[in-house]
Amino acid sequence: MYLRIRVWDLPLRLFHWSLLALVLTCLVSGWVGGWWMTWHLRSGYAVVALLLFRWCWGLCGGHHARFVHFVAGPRRVLAYLRGKREAAHAAALGHNPAGGWSVLALLGVLSLQVASGLFASDQIFTQGPLASMVPDRISDALTYYHTTVGLPLLYGLIGLHVAAVLYYALVERTNLVLPMLDGDKRVDAATAAVATASRDGWRQRLLAGALLAGGGALALWLNWLGNR
Repeated sequence: MYLRIRVWDLPLRLFHWSLLALVLTCLVSGWVGGWWMTWHLRSGYAVVALLLFRWCWGLCGGHHARFVHFVAGPRRVLAYLRGKREAAHAAALGHNPAGGWSVLALLGVLSLQVASGLFASDQIFTQGPLASMVPDRISDALTYYHTTVGLPLLYGLIGLHVAAVLYYALVERTNLVLPMLDGDKRVDAATAAVATASRDGWRQRLLAGALLAGGGALALWLNWLGNR
């Protein structure tokens, strides 16, 4: 007998799929260039809003969205990688110890990527909204990071994320995509008895809306700066 446990709250799920769409828009528009750089900037501003929301949600969101519940210490990560049953069991619902660090790394690299983009400039047509506020040497260094250093890091982490999803689907026979769509994981009665479900009521969603509104206000301000 299998029971459904709410693992991923609705705000986190909406964040996940919105971030995917916006990061793809950023990457494609950056590759194409030209007129598409307008959309590169717009989608970048939206990513800023989402990342601000996610960093806050990692402190006050649903149980399995909080950093304290999925960023494990070195011993737990090593135990998980060595295949110890207790470590694997402890990570059965949310991110496993290794996956938790990969999520944190992806959020960190994405944050550095958009932060550097705010100060980047191609010296011709396109520049970030804060590029004129720093010396040219700093803008040049951040442009180099944004276009040359940060992108391979981002591609690598995205590839690792996709590879993990495929590994679990093909080898472990575990669907990681479905729970990120409907929010629930199917577990046996013994696991459900000791599992902690994520809160996902209207209060959580109102809080998420307020946090996203704050991130949206920051994105609009950046857009205003870039269009002055």
